[in-house]
Amino acid sequence: MVTVTIEQIRDLSERALLKHGAAPWIAQSVADAVAKAEAVGNLICGLYYLESYCVQLVSGRVNGTVEPVVSKPKPGSIEVDAGFGFAQPAFARGLPVALSTAREMGTASLAIRHAHTCTSLGYFTEQIAEAGLIALGFTNATAVVSPPGGNKAVLGTNPMAMAVPAKGGGVHFQFDQSTSAIALGKITMAKAAGEKIPLGWAVDADGKPTDDPGAALKGSLVSTGGYKGWGLGLMVEVLAACVPGTRLSIDGQPLKAAEGDPHDLGQFYLLIDPEVFAGAAFFEGLARLSGAVEAQEGARLPGAKRVLMETVEKDESLWASLEALAA
Repeated sequence: MVTVTIEQIRDLSERALLKHGAAPWIAQSVADAVAKAEAVGNLICGLYYLESYCVQLVSGRVNGTVEPVVSKPKPGSIEVDAGFGFAQPAFARGLPVALSTAREMGTASLAIRHAHTCTSLGYFTEQIAEAGLIALGFTNATAVVSPPGGNKAVLGTNPMAMAVPAKGGGVHFQFDQSTSAIALGKITMAKAAGEKIPLGWAVDADGKPTDDPGAALKGSLVSTGGYKGWGLGLMVEVLAACVPGTRLSIDGQPLKAAEGDPHDLGQFYLLIDPEVFAGAAFFEGLARLSGAVEAQEGARLPGAKRVLMETVEKDESLWASLEALAA
C-alpha cells in the first residue's frame, strides 16, 4: 500500500483528464469531485471512475470541452443542458442561478439534462446546503434493479440525497443513498476479490436470492426495503429522467463501458429557503430534532460533523497505473 494525499489525488485526476482531452476548467471541476469522494471514503465515486472518464473522453462517450447552456423556462425553474458532457461543470454553471432564484422565490428547481453520470450525488446537495438552502437531489443510472417479484432490471441504483444547512453556516446533516440495497460497484469489487455477498443484495437471472457476485451481475440488484425502496426508486426515476427529458434507466448502457452512446442522464434538485415559512422557528425545530438524536448514546445524525481525510491508503499497483494514466 502507498499513502497519498487528497491533493495528490486531485492533481493526478486533473492531469489525467487534461491529457485525455478535457478542457482545463472542466478537468478541474471533475477532479475536485473525485478528490472529495476519496476524502469522505466514498471509494465507488472516487478514483474508481477515473480511468473510465479518461477512456470515454477519447471514445466520445463524454464531451470534455462543451460549454453547458443555462436557461430559465419558468421563473422558478433552472435548466442546464450539459451537452453530453460531465455533470460537475454543468452543475457549476447552473448553481449560482439556482441559488439566487431560490432566495428570491423561496424555492427553485434545477434540472441537469444530457449529462454524464454524476457519481456522488451528495457532492452537489452539500454545495447547496453550504450556501444556506435545503437541498434534495435525485439521479438515475443504467438499469440494474428489478421490481419485487421480478428478475429483469428496470431501474438504476437511483440515489437520492438531502443536505440541510446549519444555522451558523455549513451543513447540519446530510445523506446520499441509493434506493437499491447496495451500489453495483460493491458487487463488482466483491467479485474481483473472490468474496461472497450478503443475501438480500441481489437476485440471479431466475429472480432467486444469491450470495454469488457473479450470479448477481448476471441477474439484478433488489431495492432496499423491498416494495418501499422500489417506490422510492420509481420516484427518483420520474424526477431524474422523465422531468428533465433524459434517458430512462432501461435505455442506458453500462456506465463504465469504453464505447457506446453518451450516458444522457439527468439530475434534478430542489432548493428550499429554510426560513421562508417558519422563519427562525426552522432552526429551533432543527435543534430540538438534533438534540433528541444526540441525547442517545451511539446515535448520530447522518453526515453530521464529518471530518475529511487528508491522506488515504491505495494499492501500489493501482496508484502506479493511475499515475501512468496521467503521465
